[in-house]
Amino acid sequence: MLSVLLTAALASATAAPAWRDGVDWHGVHVAISRDAQQRYTLAWPYGQRVIAAQPLRTETASTLFDGLFAMAQDDLAQDSVSAIRDGAFDHGQPIPCHCFETGLKWPYVWTRDLSYAIDLGLWRFDAARARNGLAFKLSDVRVRAAPQGKYVMQDTGSGGSWPISTDRVVWFLGAQHLLGDRAFAADVYAALGDTLAQDRQYAFDPAFGLYRGETSFMDWREQSYPAWTFDEVTFIGQSFALSTNVLHYQALAMAATMARQHGDAGAAGNYAAQAKALKAAINAHFWRADRGMYMSFLGGDGTPNDTYDLLGIALAVTSGVADGARASATLANYPTWPAGSPVMWPERRDQPIYHNRAIWPFVSAYALRAAREVEQPARIAHEIASVMRGAALYGSNMENYELLTQGQHVDEGKLSGPVVNSPRQLWSVAAYLAVVTEGVFGLNEDGTVQPKLPTSLVPMLFGDRTAISLTLPDRSITLELPKQRHGNLLVADRVATRGAATTVTLKAVTVEDAPLRIDAPLYAAEAPPAPTLTADGDHWKVRADGKVQLYVNGRRAQAIDGSGTLPKNGALACVSATRVSADGLESLHSPATCAGEYAPLTGAWPRTWAAPADGRYRVSLDYVNDHGPINTGITAAVKMLAVACDGSAEQRLPIVMPHGVRQQRSTWGEFAARAGARCRFTLEDGFNMSYLGHFAHYTGGVGGSDGPLNAADVRGLVIAPLGASTARGTTP
Repeated sequence: MLSVLLTAALASATAAPAWRDGVDWHGVHVAISRDAQQRYTLAWPYGQRVIAAQPLRTETASTLFDGLFAMAQDDLAQDSVSAIRDGAFDHGQPIPCHCFETGLKWPYVWTRDLSYAIDLGLWRFDAARARNGLAFKLSDVRVRAAPQGKYVMQDTGSGGSWPISTDRVVWFLGAQHLLGDRAFAADVYAALGDTLAQDRQYAFDPAFGLYRGETSFMDWREQSYPAWTFDEVTFIGQSFALSTNVLHYQALAMAATMARQHGDAGAAGNYAAQAKALKAAINAHFWRADRGMYMSFLGGDGTPNDTYDLLGIALAVTSGVADGARASATLANYPTWPAGSPVMWPERRDQPIYHNRAIWPFVSAYALRAAREVEQPARIAHEIASVMRGAALYGSNMENYELLTQGQHVDEGKLSGPVVNSPRQLWSVAAYLAVVTEGVFGLNEDGTVQPKLPTSLVPMLFGDRTAISLTLPDRSITLELPKQRHGNLLVADRVATRGAATTVTLKAVTVEDAPLRIDAPLYAAEAPPAPTLTADGDHWKVRADGKVQLYVNGRRAQAIDGSGTLPKNGALACVSATRVSADGLESLHSPATCAGEYAPLTGAWPRTWAAPADGRYRVSLDYVNDHGPINTGITAAVKMLAVACDGSAEQRLPIVMPHGVRQQRSTWGEFAARAGARCRFTLEDGFNMSYLGHFAHYTGGVGGSDGPLNAADVRGLVIAPLGASTARGTTP
């Protein structure tokens, strides 16, 4: 019965003629009207918004669709500023910038927000502001002893920013559309080389072939990662995220193209090879066959997590990382609700609404783009309706909405939310513009027109009309209905262009459409506490809180009920646990409990140690980094551990020590040694965001205007042997 009701709700939301001059949702009626001066008035029970005539327009049977396009332009005009500000920069004073601010409540320029918004189409509407904003996020280096170059900035964030978060490469997703300006293109090419080389040095794991770091955009860690990461950020810095790896793939592919254009065949081949290998690694490690989807993130030892995010999946589809059947399946298997598609699934019972249990219009726009790629009419219509409805209900392109009601705020005590919700959020504005230009009129980046319009939207958009049109600054597009409309998708039959006017005669086709997945459970179980390990002869005794599924060193082991045993093998054993709900969903993982480490090495650097046997070893540091809050800052301590063992070449391992509230363990690296070899460990300086010249303007914490800071209180050096089941390389 629930499935029938949801199907009916979805059909009503996308195809009802009432969407021509208004929308009804959860007892609220929103009406829109247009006067002779082409002004629109959007009215709902608690207010109204009058939208002046705009330079660009659509002409459809839906005054609502046309008016919301005008509203998106008006929102964009309000986001177009001559100065930006943020309390953490220049003490909150205005900073001159002829660019886009992020939203009413976010009057600054943030790397990921701006870059995604530009990629969704803002480059079409004000290329100069788009370039200026991107240029604002580039920086040189202010530390003379550090490698010089031009780098994309990772904004303040989890554990002190990069390389806990590594999605700054999204900058190139926006920049790729603006290369017509030669000076800007030169800066892009330089930044590509420098930024990719730095990420390769500090964030790339050669054993997995993946880049480490947080999920892109979902950077409130306990919303999307296990709740215990609220004060344990190292786990995130060691882990691998789908979205961030796809962004690196796209940056590498772009670098290969630009290198060819610059006549550097060697660099082009190298970048292309790296991109190809990364695509293969993403498909090898993130694909979960039993779910038919790409997982959102993996633990640092490859531990699978039964969690998924729509942005990562959509990017995998649109980038070409997901091929053929996988591309169609991963989008079709991602669940949705009548109001729209959640940015992550399953949801967390113990977290407030923000990324958790939420719809974000810009992610919906990427899902729309992916649905067009794999030709899924139901998903196309669903995402268009979701973006339209949210904008109509609240008279602005809001930052996000609650999943079940599409409310801009739902009161549920400590779980209320969305916790923050800004009007005219830039990437939400871009989302509506993308719905119009791409989703309905089929305008591609290269200027070609390729509509893929679900026939379910014909009553709303065409009504009694035979054609609809879009007028842009430099061209117009008209879509003409065919006489026969038997099918589920309208595509181009004939395309005629005269000057700046393109007319597309549509034809109806029937494609194999994947039905929306509307019957998924909402929540997963909560993660259990960490299991305990006690030595018992040649076994470890394991105790856990009730029925759990154990994982050992990233691999699924046995399920236990309260207690069990694991064999010892003389190597490191890191054990985590999950709960499995009645519907088969696994929780996120508990913290891991590790046994089998050697006693920490202390004392002055360099520190020395003799390998007891041939093999591979894991090394990390105990440390304290109290230079900033866990959720922000730019002073994650980043070092390079040089390991020189007798008879082997020096091995260099990046080590990251994020902000914390107590002594914690750093990220780890792996090295190889022969039995009896004396190994010498030297800790060298690395690189963090405080080294960038731009952050001289940072006044929200240390490492900014008071000078760069890349330090931690380093204590014990911890080594552990990796057995055959845990080692990811080969012995020397």
